[in-house]
Amino acid sequence: MELAGALQLGDLAAAFARVPVFPLFDLGYFIVSILYLKYEPGAIEMSHRSPVASWLCAMLHCFGSYILADILLGEAPIDYFSNNSSVLLATAVWYLIFFCPMNLFYKCVSFLPVKLIFVAMKEVVRVRKIAVGVHHAHHHYHHGWFIMVVTGWVKGSGIALVSNFEQLLRGVWKPETNEILHMTFPTKASLYGAILFTLQQTLWLPISKANLIFFFTMFMIVCKVFMTATHSHTSPFAPIEGFICPVLFGSVSNGYNNHHDHHEDSHDTSPPAKSKEELNEGTRKRKAKKAE
Repeated sequence: MELAGALQLGDLAAAFARVPVFPLFDLGYFIVSILYLKYEPGAIEMSHRSPVASWLCAMLHCFGSYILADILLGEAPIDYFSNNSSVLLATAVWYLIFFCPMNLFYKCVSFLPVKLIFVAMKEVVRVRKIAVGVHHAHHHYHHGWFIMVVTGWVKGSGIALVSNFEQLLRGVWKPETNEILHMTFPTKASLYGAILFTLQQTLWLPISKANLIFFFTMFMIVCKVFMTATHSHTSPFAPIEGFICPVLFGSVSNGYNNHHDHHEDSHDTSPPAKSKEELNEGTRKRKAKKAE
């Protein structure tokens, strides 16, 4: 029975890995990505004031990961735009979300039960992009583990790693929102997923790619759907990171206290500043000597 169950699970994972992401899953990916664009402050006003800039921002939200990955691998950054079907589908979603009469399309896709379905579909695409990115990098650099991880991470992170450039298109500059400084759950999960797929690609992880795609996709769907449904921004990795990071990298409070103590010691060893009365007394004595 256990062997039969394992075979059925393996067949399910293999069948799931063969399911094409275009057009159905890509549609969900585009809808959620452009929804997040519309949530940005000033995005609606910009769409009416400058539709071209709004469209460019939408394309970055949909294809930013492909552009950045192509730049890292030395390929043409606009190569993915030769895929006319995907670009037209993303353009249609952008138009309907921003300009549909009475906001009907936006109201339908942002309705929470419907939105959760699209969020799950987006995670299917995200994991596929990580796997494809690692495989693509492995094709160019067979022993470049770091390159495989970075390419898979970039592919999975989407707009997050180029968000500052996208902000410039909207006339906003917020360097403090740099994704590398403040990683969100999808960016961290993409990084960890890229490491797993790199280990699998280099045969250090004894699992088939189909099984890894299936299990990691299920993990991402469960986490992201739960976070969206509960409006939570707490990363599921937070408890593990809270335990491991202080051990490996030290805590922020300890580093701050050590620096603060050293700063106070440097002040204590400096000569005390003269009071105002002492300065005035010295000035009077100098004047008296000059008069004599």
